[in-house]
Amino acid sequence: MNCFHERVIAIFIMLHAPMIAVGQQAPAAPERPWEGIPRRQPGIPPQHFPAFVPDAQKIYTLPELVDVAERNNPETQVAWENAKARAADLGVSKASLYPTLAALALAQTDRTNIFFTPDYIRQTSGTFSPVLVLDYIIFDFGRRLQEVAISRSNLLSANFLFNDTHRKVIFQVMAAYYRVLNSKGQEDAQEANLKNAQTVQDAAEARLHEGLATLPDVLEARSASAQADYDLQAAIGATEIAHGDLATALGISPRSQFQVESIQNLTIPQDLTDTVETSIDRALAQRPDLMQQVEQLRAAGAEIKAAKTAYLPTLSFDGSGGLARTYAQQNLAPGVYSPTQETWDARLSLTWNLFDGFARENRLAKARADQKQAAAEVDAVRDQVENQVWSAYSTARTALRQQKAAAALLAAASESYDAALQSYNFGVRSQIDVVSAQRALAVARTADVSARTQLLSGIAALAFQTGDLLHAKGP
Repeated sequence: MNCFHERVIAIFIMLHAPMIAVGQQAPAAPERPWEGIPRRQPGIPPQHFPAFVPDAQKIYTLPELVDVAERNNPETQVAWENAKARAADLGVSKASLYPTLAALALAQTDRTNIFFTPDYIRQTSGTFSPVLVLDYIIFDFGRRLQEVAISRSNLLSANFLFNDTHRKVIFQVMAAYYRVLNSKGQEDAQEANLKNAQTVQDAAEARLHEGLATLPDVLEARSASAQADYDLQAAIGATEIAHGDLATALGISPRSQFQVESIQNLTIPQDLTDTVETSIDRALAQRPDLMQQVEQLRAAGAEIKAAKTAYLPTLSFDGSGGLARTYAQQNLAPGVYSPTQETWDARLSLTWNLFDGFARENRLAKARADQKQAAAEVDAVRDQVENQVWSAYSTARTALRQQKAAAALLAAASESYDAALQSYNFGVRSQIDVVSAQRALAVARTADVSARTQLLSGIAALAFQTGDLLHAKGP
């Protein structure tokens, strides 16, 4: 007996019931840190910002430059897309809690020879049936809920990674910004040093013309002026390099021309407001990289629970219902169409996997090992955070003391230079004395600028290590 079967599926559409529960979502935009659980805004594509073109006449503040960097730096975009993908994973996990409904259109044809003594009768039949298929897992001992918990922890981990990327970008811009301020301050200091050296040289030239100084005195003054000009050119080159580094941190061309504030216009902190213990506690509470590791630990714990549920049975329901129309023909006689009929079937299934080649045992062992690894990583990051904050706090405190000492040194060196130059013009001090005072003033100016920027950089580093940069930055 020959038999031929053909089945064609014309339409297969999966429909998911709408979600009622609202969970964590990806960050709303790539240029801002994640601030908890924002409202969901479906259908909004990522924003693409045009290349930033700075205004050469405008003086940019640090918050403005940080905002530019967050918009243009590709690392924030990468972290944002990663968070969006994890948010989609969470949606996929939650979808498993709901039934699935499929619309099918089935067409079937069947030809066979049926034996009726003493002959075989060839029979041909065809059926067309549109149906709806429902599939729903009623109970699985929390397996799907643990998958949702894993996805939720992975999303939170991605969001904290997104915040950590912003933290690093902000600090990268701040560090480059303060290097520009330092090099520009050093350039201004060298210009002042050159003017002082030229003043001493002019005084020596005048005294030589009047016969009150010797040629070696003038040569010494000229040498000091030449050294000051040399130092100024080096400072100009350092400013250009620092400017290019800042432009790169902003995500723009190093050839872009823009201006920044002067180091003299910035408010210099007079003290550290918190103790080192308070700073460490705050870092442990808000550092995004530490929070990321904590979420990985939670995901590992949910993975263990999910692996344990694999040992338990699953209760599910599936069924279908629709309409059917059949055409039948025997021995090439005229065919007959049946009336349209209702069709349905329903099944309640209890599935219990008794043996799977020890796959469940290995999955559970892997989940437990991953949990121990995640716990060890949390401890390692916690220790690292404490050490980083301790070191940054000590550096900032040292920079604060150095800045106060440098300010006092500059004031003393300025008074010494003014007194030495005045005494030299009156003929009561030697050329060596005034040149030495001028060089001491140059060193003091350089030390004052360095101390100012080191203090600002140290406080920025402390805010970076405690995680305050994400909360202190203005819009």
